[in-house]
Amino acid sequence: MKRRPRRSVPATLTAVVLLAACALVAVVAIQLLLGETPWIRYDTVAGALHDLRWTDVVTAIAGAGVVVLGLALVLAAILPGKPTVLPLRGDPDSGASRRSYRSTLRAAASTVDGVSGATVKLKPRTVFAKVSTGRTTTDGLADAVRGAVEHRLDQIDPVVRPAVKVKVRAVRSPS
Repeated sequence: MKRRPRRSVPATLTAVVLLAACALVAVVAIQLLLGETPWIRYDTVAGALHDLRWTDVVTAIAGAGVVVLGLALVLAAILPGKPTVLPLRGDPDSGASRRSYRSTLRAAASTVDGVSGATVKLKPRTVFAKVSTGRTTTDGLADAVRGAVEHRLDQIDPVVRPAVKVKVRAVRSPS
């Protein structure tokens, strides 16, 4: 079971750039073998690179760009991303996707009497529930939503138990 996201975007971008560079080199090599005029002449590239100096601004900018791109790719490979599957207690291979985890908690928050709509955001150690109500007084509604979400968390039984924070927004203001 894949618990961490795949690094498909950086890998795809790197593969596309390398494929384009390899295709360009192959086309130029085939053009040279067939005796045709190549798209890119070796003499032109070598002359342009020979005229550059290490102290030139263009060289420094190009070098800085390559360093930043390399660091970004290394960080994308090393740093963990958001988990795609959140582990549950019990069977070592049991888990819930972030989407289903969030939707079941949103459903639990929506079942509370007086809640007209709910959104849930998952953070590493916190669940943020934002609910809206048509009531003019919201006394006790946040506690009821927190209780419903915590009850659902007890049923789900995640390995890392998140704290629950609730924000109530009244659609109508008291007159």
